[in-house]
Amino acid sequence: MDLYIVRHAWAGQFGDPQWPDDRRRPLTEEGKERFAVLAALLAERGMKPTRIAASPMVRCLETARLLAKAMSSPAEVVEREELLPDGNVESLLAWTAKQVPTQSQIAWVGHAPDVGFLTLALIGNPSGSLRFAKGAVAAVRFDGKPQLGAGELRWLVTAKMLGC
Repeated sequence: MDLYIVRHAWAGQFGDPQWPDDRRRPLTEEGKERFAVLAALLAERGMKPTRIAASPMVRCLETARLLAKAMSSPAEVVEREELLPDGNVESLLAWTAKQVPTQSQIAWVGHAPDVGFLTLALIGNPSGSLRFAKGAVAAVRFDGKPQLGAGELRWLVTAKMLGC
């Protein structure tokens, strides 16, 4: 099973008075455009999650919808509270494990620094450090259901690396 971990794309500035409720802060137009290009390039290279779990914050949901739109097959976007900052990884893994019989590729869309912590925990290095740029995507492969420490990091890519 392949699990893609995605940091939301470029959003409005934190603390902008236009968005007093940070949960509602959206992606910028440039952020939408750059991530759409990145998602299309990754889809061309075999990234095809059919279920995309996202933090309920607007910027993550928008990122997840852009990812779903770039896929050649329909991809369902599902809001998961566990992807909010400091979310419950055990609950998220349990939900993801239930998807495995019917899903071979799943994506999680969340926030920094949590996406870095999640990725490291999945590959067995919970005390390390991994920086996710905005819009970055990591691929972690599991033999069977995902578990902490049982994954293999296949790749980590940023938009800049792909010329987006």
